[in-house]
Amino acid sequence: MNITKIFEQKRIASALQTVNLIQPQTDIIVPIAVGEPPGLLDALPKADHLKGNRLFQMLSLRPVLQTNKDKLNIVSMFLNKDERRAFYEHQIDLLPNHFSDLPYILNEITSNRVLMVAVSPMDENGYFSLGTNCDYISFFMDKSVMIIVEVNEYMPRTYGKNQIHISQVDAIFENHQPLPETPSIPVREEDKIIGNSIAELIKNGDTLQIGFGAIPNAIMNDLKSYQDLTIFTEMIPDQVVDLFESSAISNRNNPLAPGKMTATFAYGTKRLYDFMHENKNVFMLPVDESNNVRYIASIDRIVTINATVEVDFLGQCNSETIGGRYYSSTGGQGDFGIGARMAKEGRGVICLHSTAKNGEISKIVPTLPNGAVVTTSKNDVDYVVTEYGVAKLRGKTIRERTKNLIEIAHPKFREELTYEAKKMGFLI
Repeated sequence: MNITKIFEQKRIASALQTVNLIQPQTDIIVPIAVGEPPGLLDALPKADHLKGNRLFQMLSLRPVLQTNKDKLNIVSMFLNKDERRAFYEHQIDLLPNHFSDLPYILNEITSNRVLMVAVSPMDENGYFSLGTNCDYISFFMDKSVMIIVEVNEYMPRTYGKNQIHISQVDAIFENHQPLPETPSIPVREEDKIIGNSIAELIKNGDTLQIGFGAIPNAIMNDLKSYQDLTIFTEMIPDQVVDLFESSAISNRNNPLAPGKMTATFAYGTKRLYDFMHENKNVFMLPVDESNNVRYIASIDRIVTINATVEVDFLGQCNSETIGGRYYSSTGGQGDFGIGARMAKEGRGVICLHSTAKNGEISKIVPTLPNGAVVTTSKNDVDYVVTEYGVAKLRGKTIRERTKNLIEIAHPKFREELTYEAKKMGFLI
């Protein structure tokens, strides 16, 4: 097989010519976040022949495509900042999901699938890598009518179950541009306090699921002196590089890839992407493995760390809506919360600031407001952490939970929260 000749046969000069291969009435699936193919997506609104097509995106890092819904109906699986507005203006729709379930949900609701993915350049054996991604795309490699790749020399070549052979590819478009990077997020004093409290719940030899944001960054700053940590997560953030460089990570306890860090996607800066490139300590997994509750539950001493918007006295966590309006989606919070609850010596941590809107609103609330969703149920919550302390909820009664949560609320709201708790019959 002359892979160079096959590459040239399948290579198409322009993005528009490439997407013109997509037939009407087909479903188009793209990877989460960094794995999206920007050139191909930009060309979709210009493809006049499309009709009745659907585009499935998740945590897109791009503006919403401007196109007629009869031509291309966009379905988000985790809203970005532009999609929040577009959802309420009826330009797009939102598909509820646990991240781990997406391969099965998409398999059930889509047909005549077309995959459009960003990939690293082909290697000498004819393989492209999904690079920063594996997610739900790998599940559909042999379940799609067409695979279109956008080759980008900036995409790192990574290892794992995210390889595509040129024999599987129907069309190739080359478009070399720097990858999207996470914005700089300042770490506030509250973040440092929360991070320190969570770090104290972590022990040498633990396995961690940790994500992106100011609080995760603060936590990882406090873990550099730890030893023998394992990373079994859904998303790889930038700060993980610091933990590798400090020798805090051994990945010895990873059940799916001993000695390796596993994840289903990555989102960071060029520093992270360079670190991942041809790094055999990184192994990318499909989301139905990285977020599989059964696998997570089998990991002794796993610690999962996730953020939420607000928590009520029962321990119910709303991580998706603000003021009754959709802000994001479930992601993997449910997967890891349930898995940690089932694991031997597992610890599930939910973190949040005690207030919002410059201290005007308490994020510890008596009941979740109208329109709020329950992302993590009261029975799956273990620890809740704010800058005012740690509330242990697992194994606690309603009255104990209420008391513990009020103790980590902002002091100026504690009297009011206590009054409401008494009115509800939760406190005497």
